Amino acid sequence: MKTRFSWLTVVLTLGALPFGAVSPAWADDAGEIATLREQIRLLDQKLRVLERNQQLRDEAATAAAATTPKITINDRGDTFASADGANSIRVRGLVQMDARFFGADGGIANNAFVLRRARLITEGQFAKNFGFQLLSEFGGSSVSILDANLTVGINRALQFKFGKFKSPVGYEIIQSDSYIFFNERSIVTNLVPNRDVGIQASGDVFGGTLSYQLGVFNGLADGGSSTNTDFDNGKELVARVFATPFRNAAGSPVQGLSFGISGSTARAKTAAGRSSGYRTDGQQTFFSYNPAVIADGENWRVSPQLDYRHGAFGFIGEYARSTVNVRPTATGSRTELTNRAWQATAGYVLTGEDSAFAGVMPRTNFDWSAGTWGALELLVRYSDLRIDDAAFPLFAAAASNADEAKGLGLGFNWYLGKSVVFKFNYHQTQFGLNALAPAVPTALLLRQDEKAFISRFQVAF
Repeated sequence: MKTRFSWLTVVLTLGALPFGAVSPAWADDAGEIATLREQIRLLDQKLRVLERNQQLRDEAATAAAATTPKITINDRGDTFASADGANSIRVRGLVQMDARFFGADGGIANNAFVLRRARLITEGQFAKNFGFQLLSEFGGSSVSILDANLTVGINRALQFKFGKFKSPVGYEIIQSDSYIFFNERSIVTNLVPNRDVGIQASGDVFGGTLSYQLGVFNGLADGGSSTNTDFDNGKELVARVFATPFRNAAGSPVQGLSFGISGSTARAKTAAGRSSGYRTDGQQTFFSYNPAVIADGENWRVSPQLDYRHGAFGFIGEYARSTVNVRPTATGSRTELTNRAWQATAGYVLTGEDSAFAGVMPRTNFDWSAGTWGALELLVRYSDLRIDDAAFPLFAAAASNADEAKGLGLGFNWYLGKSVVFKFNYHQTQFGLNALAPAVPTALLLRQDEKAFISRFQVAF
């Protein structure tokens, strides 16, 4: 029994050796697993803390964004807006430096460098539905306020504007000074009012295919701008409708066709009710009434308008008819005079950008090192203004005033960027004389065609 027990003991002992040998390893593995689990738990805890901290930062950023103003600075102006966009102020500027040279003008002292415009424009919006505009002019001989108005928006179809702004009679006159085709607007603008003080209702209806303006203003003579005061009881009623019936017809060749008509009517008295003078494309006066002439009676205007854009091609046409009742002196007989003008302007962007009422936006800026040149545009314009024959000689001197001006203009615009442009214009104006005029007019301007070279460097932002 002893021997058997001994061998059994040996066998059992030997059989148990492997198990006895790995038991400590198992113990070590269990410890490592426990350690790893603890490390994982700690890492998970840290990750949860990091995630929570990020959530807190995101929540804080979201809360801050709800109250942090937004500032945008680019080549279209500087805008400061509330976080929700309901309130904003935009500051813009316009500077135009001109060089004017006249050829074969009989020695008239008119060649000059001119600071044509230097403007600071501030626009704002409050509570989404209220806006304002303040435009200061620093060019010329004195500082002045050109626009100062408040807008109340009911909806897209109805908005009210109060204050001083452009009277919506002429078409080219309501276009921004930064975006007009030529350096100077056509001679048609001699027969329509400029900026006036009044109240206007306007809006877009029928899906934006029809716009309208209806206003009551102090009233202006042809080509006039308000002096911010008016002591005349007569006021001017202005109305305009303008249609773009195919604006939603994508791809159609007539999508960019727009047309409309505007008009005004008022009663005017004193010399302030008649024009102070009509100017050429070169900004020289070719007609003015005698100093003693006064307005007395109804003044009215009508102006059909046309605009067509198709890709790089742009065209505007405009006609204006202005009727004024005048007296040669305060006690003279009253006479009704009607002056008429029209113009047609076409432009083509050689570099392929779209022509638009709001100006050409070049795809690339001028950059010599990069080999980009901005946008290039060619222009042509023809215009004609005729004075009523009855104006001579009682209301204007035939010897020193033209009864017609026909103008041909050629232009080249180089858009170096969205804000910078060079414009080069040539204008030739032929004058017609009344039958009562002498063979040689007393005014040097009328003895030959006006040949004007006008170049402009413009920065608008």
